Amino acid sequence: MMNDPFSRAIDQYCEAHTAPADSVLYELERETYLKTLAPQMLSGRLQGAFLSLISRLIHPKAILEIGTFTGYGSICLARGLADDGQLHTLEANRELEHIIRKYITKAGLAEKIRLHLGNALEIIPTLSGPFDLVFIDAGKQDYSAYFDLIIGRIRPGGLMLADNVLWSGKVLEPEQDEDTRALHAFNQKITTDPRVENLILPLRDGLMMARKR
Repeated sequence: MMNDPFSRAIDQYCEAHTAPADSVLYELERETYLKTLAPQMLSGRLQGAFLSLISRLIHPKAILEIGTFTGYGSICLARGLADDGQLHTLEANRELEHIIRKYITKAGLAEKIRLHLGNALEIIPTLSGPFDLVFIDAGKQDYSAYFDLIIGRIRPGGLMLADNVLWSGKVLEPEQDEDTRALHAFNQKITTDPRVENLILPLRDGLMMARKR
């Protein structure tokens, strides 16, 4: 989250002592940095390993991912699916479809991952669920709206993850832009919602974890 030398050194240490990404994820990360305008949106090795581990622990039958970008997180999450499981991933930017499908296929997950292109707020109501795991990493100003749409579609005991909830520490600043205000409101909303128990991890740019009661 922070950009000081100590924090960067800690990040490097954590990555050095985390299971390495395989060749497909390495290639995907490289192509993302070469061909997209905002490659920092990629989940990356440390968060990707976390997503993969959480998914393998839960062994979900149904996953919903809101915000695909180039598919790094999708691949990591899908690797923990049950044998008959499926991941639905939603992406607004149709120009990314080629990269997403290319690497989903390379990872051998084309039958496990269903890509939906369009507005997540319109697509989510068409998905019935229930979902065992939901990962939110899309438009920050819509996080609260996403939560309202998905909370009824998460099974009891299911898990919701939301990325970027610390927003480079901007949630602590008294003067906040629209994205920061929206994320702060989302964090407060989750913390006070009796339907979930939650925790914010200072992983990468902040990761909200909420378990449905």
